[in-house]
Amino acid sequence: MHSDREVIEKRLDRVLNQRVKPAVHARSVPLTVGIWNVPGEPVPVAEGLAADYRPARVGDHWGPAWSTSWFRISGTVPAEWAGLTVEAVLDLGFGTTEPGFSTEGLVYRPDGTAVKALNPRNTWLPVTRSAEGGEEFTAYIEAAANPVVMHNGPGELSFGPTPVGARAAWLHDEDAPAGEPRYRLRRMDLAVFDTEVYELVQDLEVLGQLMRELPLESPRRWQLLKTIGRSLDAIDLQDIGGSASAARAVLAPALTAPATASAHRISAVGHAHIDTAWLWPLRETVRKVARTVSNVTQLMDGHPEFKFVMSQAQQLAWLKEQRPEVWARAQEKVKSGQFLPTGSLWVEPDTNITGGEALARQFVHGKRFYLDEFGVETEEMWLPDTFGYNAALPQLMKLAGVRWFLTQKISWNTTNKFPHHTFWWEGIDGTRIFSHFPPVDTYNADLSGGELAHSVRNFQDKGAANRSMVPFGYGDGGGGPTREMLSRAARLKDLEGSARVEIERPADFFEKAHAEYPDAPVWSGELYLEFHRGTLTSQLAGKQGNRRSEHLLREAELWAATAAVREGVSNRYSYPYEELDRLWKTVLLHQFHDILPGSSIAWVHREAEETYAELAQELAALIGHAQTALAGPAGGGEVVFNAAPYARAGVPALGGSPRSTSAAPLAPVAEGDGFVLDNGLVRVVVDGRGLVTSAYDRDADREALAPGAAANLLQLHQDFPNEWDAWDIDAFYRNTVRDLTNADEVTATGEGVRVVRSFGDSRITQTLSLREETRRLDIDTVVDWHEKEKLLKAAFPLDVRAAHSTAEIPFGHVDRPTHTNTSWDAAKFEICAHRFLHVGERGWGAALVNDSTYGHDVTRDVRPDGGTTTTVRLSLIRAPRFPDPDSDQGTHRLRYGFVIGAEVTDAVREGYQMNLPERVVPGSAEVAPLVAVDSEAVVVEAVKLADDRSGDVVVRLYEAHGGRVRASLTPGFALESAVVTDLLERPVTDQDSCEVTESGDLRLRLRPFQILTLRLTPHRG
Repeated sequence: MHSDREVIEKRLDRVLNQRVKPAVHARSVPLTVGIWNVPGEPVPVAEGLAADYRPARVGDHWGPAWSTSWFRISGTVPAEWAGLTVEAVLDLGFGTTEPGFSTEGLVYRPDGTAVKALNPRNTWLPVTRSAEGGEEFTAYIEAAANPVVMHNGPGELSFGPTPVGARAAWLHDEDAPAGEPRYRLRRMDLAVFDTEVYELVQDLEVLGQLMRELPLESPRRWQLLKTIGRSLDAIDLQDIGGSASAARAVLAPALTAPATASAHRISAVGHAHIDTAWLWPLRETVRKVARTVSNVTQLMDGHPEFKFVMSQAQQLAWLKEQRPEVWARAQEKVKSGQFLPTGSLWVEPDTNITGGEALARQFVHGKRFYLDEFGVETEEMWLPDTFGYNAALPQLMKLAGVRWFLTQKISWNTTNKFPHHTFWWEGIDGTRIFSHFPPVDTYNADLSGGELAHSVRNFQDKGAANRSMVPFGYGDGGGGPTREMLSRAARLKDLEGSARVEIERPADFFEKAHAEYPDAPVWSGELYLEFHRGTLTSQLAGKQGNRRSEHLLREAELWAATAAVREGVSNRYSYPYEELDRLWKTVLLHQFHDILPGSSIAWVHREAEETYAELAQELAALIGHAQTALAGPAGGGEVVFNAAPYARAGVPALGGSPRSTSAAPLAPVAEGDGFVLDNGLVRVVVDGRGLVTSAYDRDADREALAPGAAANLLQLHQDFPNEWDAWDIDAFYRNTVRDLTNADEVTATGEGVRVVRSFGDSRITQTLSLREETRRLDIDTVVDWHEKEKLLKAAFPLDVRAAHSTAEIPFGHVDRPTHTNTSWDAAKFEICAHRFLHVGERGWGAALVNDSTYGHDVTRDVRPDGGTTTTVRLSLIRAPRFPDPDSDQGTHRLRYGFVIGAEVTDAVREGYQMNLPERVVPGSAEVAPLVAVDSEAVVVEAVKLADDRSGDVVVRLYEAHGGRVRASLTPGFALESAVVTDLLERPVTDQDSCEVTESGDLRLRLRPFQILTLRLTPHRG
């Protein structure tokens, strides 16, 4: 019996792959081929069609890396093919590469309309369903010679340096060598499409895959084995087409046997996860999107049951702007209910690093695009591939009108298996969102028997629930779902031994899953990915660009709104709606989860850095224009503007005041071989090595540092993860460390203590400074970085027994254990914090604040004296080699601060103030805040004018300390009315959080970490 099984399984594989599949297009004639190699970047379609083509043939090589070639194909349908279905079979040189990771093509008609894409698993092109014979056929192919950046061998992908990954993938400018052609034409034919043979292939594949997945003791398995064997006997290997019907007849009873009533139910959702940039530049993503949408809309024409989700508004916006004919096809299929705008976000962003207001705008711009262009109110957050999910997201989803959340990435955990596939996710404010992780463990499924069986076996919620989702289709330019996948779905709809498969909308799945499992378990807090922790640090320049852009946008909106509303200014200042909309969308685009995390090729990051520089320049101009309007006549004076949500140095929060001078850093006082910085609140000692050896809190009469320890200790680790270079930091990096204690120079300057260190090929210059009336020691760091496969951290060993650390996340903070009691705790050996990370014990603590760092770690050790040292470290910079071999090389400037004797409330304030420095503008006017709040627990995150251009003022604020609060908000203008809105500035029914008093103030009532958006209408009488 065992030998019979092996014989039939091997026989099935050989007959299917070597005889039956090739017979689908057995009758063929060659096409005439011409080629035109584009001399540079891709050209418009009209230029490609009108080009001067030279003859080419199958076997010719083409395409240096990143180049584009156009092919003209033509031929005549043979007369004897009359009445038959004719297709073109076009293999650009795909070989065994994975869809989306090699060459791709898009086919056009002579009139320039797109037909469909060509990919490694999708090489056919429709010519005619029923030939007349003698028809002339001409088409054009825009072929992209995208290099295979990563590979282990045929059909295998790896994420480590390869020859192409190391060089050709990032050389794209005038200095790049022309390179050798990477592809060879393999087939360019007109062919008869044998429908019956095609269907036989699908029958055999579905039953064969199902058979292999059934238990050995299952009678159904052995029944299928015998049935397949008899079907193979019925195939005439010399006449596949003529014997296909007989072979199918043998299989028919097995295909009509229904599934059991208890069979798992799978909602199959057509999908193509397209990374907005990754191993290719943004310009190539635009083409990948056009190819994919052309592919799926063509497939919809013949398959009305097929439904496909598109999850990133930016990608559809590109189609509208650059490929209107493909955009029109998408709009057509939206109306038919087959093309489903989904996801509610502008792109699928990184949600660890992206700031709170930026995440809100991801929803605003994503949902508004779908509403404006399609009239669709999306209710799903579709985010399968992001590297962890912050605990503020449930509230943001609810405020955007999102009901459902889908992801898959947590299945990549390397330590702990997530305990649920369907569950309620609870955020830091208590909001819960119904959520699902597809147990198929992929977002690029092909509906194979193995995948479906894995879904059933892997489903964590068996017994209580019986339904899961499978997103199917090749992503990243692989073309999305194929006709073969749809054929499988049709056969698996009701098949004995298999889960029941139904192609349907995500909303249909979620409604059914929720009805079946309303009391699903609750997961509270962040969804931490136990993998890809290096993305918190890789590509520092990009992370700095994003952080600074987010804060510049805050300033630009705040001062523009203040200038537009302030009496006497409105007549000569116009709010820059178009500019801000465009700039926000540019920032949101670059928050995509392979750009902001630093896991793309150098081409992507180089362009991102250039874009951030342009953004900074343009935003600075917008800020300057608004502040100049507000500051009034110079008169020899200066106005200091404070965009932070906290007052400082005589300047109100969100306002400005005239001031002649600002406090300078304290002059260092020499002591021993080092220096002392003392402002009466704290006393900091920097020794001759340039290390902080004492940080004394005078008010608490307490030393912050552990006995004998030194702070601001720079530590260099070997950083060579097992794979996924730019993505990962593996725990064993801690096994090797070099403390950088030797200093080239430790000197006093007008700014503080200057410390210079050299190591390897790199050099670090730091200035440690302390100002009056602050507990924050600032450390301004310039790194000239030329290391490879190294990780640089800054350590602060503190004399504190901290049971947990407190890290800022969007719109709040989270506590994480500092111990490693469980595998879940131990897995968090690298954690994310935004502007601050705090540790403390009852009554005293300390914080690190920063202007561009996200990766941190916290460890705890017991000393011989019984005390506890809690060491907090910032991850400053890395040097992975893939996919950018020159990652982070060069000069960087970053700042961080050590806040001595700080509660979490202090850390919140100091984090904002470090990231929103004062601006000084010539003028003499007092600039009253547009809004003022009387509680430090309430942080104003955004002040802007309403997007509908009504002139209303929109204020977004949140409770930042983690407690309930009552506060008053005072508008700096006569108030007509105020309403609570959702993120899209639409009134909501729940108005209990805000009440307008007789005096015109707003009385606020907020729960812990609650986000509140207010729409204030000025009195215009």
